Amino acid sequence: MGKVICVGLGPGDPELMSVRADRILRGARHVAYFCKRGARGQARRIVEGMLPAAAVEHAMEYPVTVEIPVSDPEYNRLLAAFYEDWATRLADLAMGAEVVVLCEGDPFFYGSFMHLHSRLQGRAEIEIVPGITGMSGCWTQTGQPITWGDDVLTVAMATLPEAEITRRARDTDALVVMKIGRNLEKLKRALAAAGTLERAWLIERGTMPGQRVARLAEVAEAPYFSLAVVHGQGRRP
Repeated sequence: MGKVICVGLGPGDPELMSVRADRILRGARHVAYFCKRGARGQARRIVEGMLPAAAVEHAMEYPVTVEIPVSDPEYNRLLAAFYEDWATRLADLAMGAEVVVLCEGDPFFYGSFMHLHSRLQGRAEIEIVPGITGMSGCWTQTGQPITWGDDVLTVAMATLPEAEITRRARDTDALVVMKIGRNLEKLKRALAAAGTLERAWLIERGTMPGQRVARLAEVAEAPYFSLAVVHGQGRRP
């Protein structure tokens, strides 16, 4: 079997990438990355100037992103076929030379590569290079620890029903909310109901050019590359 290496690129700043990730990228012969149709993709932008000139690039363009709701059976059908197709293509490519797959943050933390990982089992040797998660890169930009002492940290998606977000926010000490985008107003209402909106921050494009850190209550819009945090206030010496 050939070998597929998924490299975690960290939260966005290339200087926060691991030494191992940097070394693998600079010696890569085949590089694959996820992106929207017609776009280059954030992962590819992070490694600009790091790949060998002779590296062959493979843009894995999603068949669908936000065009239809996640609950639509067609959404799962299209993505399942997409992942199966690319698992086959990567396994075939790896027979000739190692294939490096780019992944923002850490590959095993809500990364798209997980869907390829399960399909590549028995078809290729797989190596995962962990990376700093996007959420840790973002909460660091607030200048405050996310947890203290015995604080419990919860990671939730803004795509959850409003009542579920409220429940999760009430039942935890510290909170990270991902996938905000068009769910911003719903998230605000949920955190207000939980009594944590005034402590919530929004970090947009954390560690990347154009970074913005602001009080969530004062934000009017939130792009895909943003997340919200509520810091814990737990036990301290």
